Amino acid sequence: MKDIFIIGSRGLPAQYGGFETFVEKLVSHKVSPRIRYHVACLSDERTGKHFDYKGADCFTVNPPKLGPARVIAYDMMAINYSLKFIKKEGIQEPIFYILGNTIGAFIAYFSKKIQSIGGVLLVNPDGLEWKRAKWSKPVQSYLKYSEKEMTKYADLIISDNRGIETYIHNTYPWSNTTFIAYGTDLSKTTLTAEDDSVRDWYQKWQTQEKEYYLILGRFVPENNYETAIREFMKSSTERDLVIICNHEGNPYFDELRRITGFDKDKRVKFVGTVYDQDLLKYIRNQAFAYIHGHEVGGTNPGLLEALAQTNLNLIFNVDFNHQVAQETALYWNKEDGNLSGLIDSVDGQVSFEDLGNAAKANMKENYTWEKIVGEYEELFLS
Repeated sequence: MKDIFIIGSRGLPAQYGGFETFVEKLVSHKVSPRIRYHVACLSDERTGKHFDYKGADCFTVNPPKLGPARVIAYDMMAINYSLKFIKKEGIQEPIFYILGNTIGAFIAYFSKKIQSIGGVLLVNPDGLEWKRAKWSKPVQSYLKYSEKEMTKYADLIISDNRGIETYIHNTYPWSNTTFIAYGTDLSKTTLTAEDDSVRDWYQKWQTQEKEYYLILGRFVPENNYETAIREFMKSSTERDLVIICNHEGNPYFDELRRITGFDKDKRVKFVGTVYDQDLLKYIRNQAFAYIHGHEVGGTNPGLLEALAQTNLNLIFNVDFNHQVAQETALYWNKEDGNLSGLIDSVDGQVSFEDLGNAAKANMKENYTWEKIVGEYEELFLS
């Protein structure tokens, strides 16, 4: 039996973002009976309470509430508990898979502990977390240092994007790297144009199928909302710009309104969040085009979902986005008039079905969860 200890997600069942969805899919699509997962779960209950979730051994970790530093304490406590559990249960040659670089500054100590019991340390660095605008300069410096330290002590760095793998390999030439993609759901929506939930949503926001451009993602500056909104407002399209995000109560929303004046353009519609995944698929599928502005990170789940559902994708041109979409999308940059010109050039065209079919074929060949889980299991068992 190969025991895999997964540290760094908030745990199961998945309720949050990319790492949590990844762990959920890894567990729920498990094939090999020779693999047993142990998943750390952030909790307000006492540390060390175990429960089963889809065959995975989940255990609670309750770190002290230290603000942003809580995630560091969480990972460290999860590893320490796992080491004690391994000793108690007599587990041989465990694999630790750490998601993110949060504890990189302390990884030398834990690496020695893991090596001393015959364990293996794997790390997924996520994207370029240290570049995110939400972090202060000291935090960015800490995260960059953590990234470097992780590459020194991990037995293997696993990147879910070839662009991030190339960055890691070039920046830290001593690192041992490999690439295993992130997955996405290729199933189509079960909803039709006649369903009440569909018609209610479109009526509420006064828009129609194929009559809107769509932005959907974390509401942060590095996803280039400002550029996308400015450029859309410069374009001559009569279609709407529908923005699905959690903007309410976010000071960034007021800042964007002040610097772009989007509230004076009736085409720009912030519509809040959509939690119904079937409705969300329908909205993606019926968008005239999806605009993706993510500039920091690795493989963004939202980009995969768009490529799996939307025919026309207009994507910010950075390497890790290009590595995913390849030639199945159109690209834009921050130059004045670039995105607005692209919008005007595509707006009058009738169909982008060929581009959409190519994007879906790319997703089906390279980004299904079955494929990704298979590659992980092969790695763990090797």
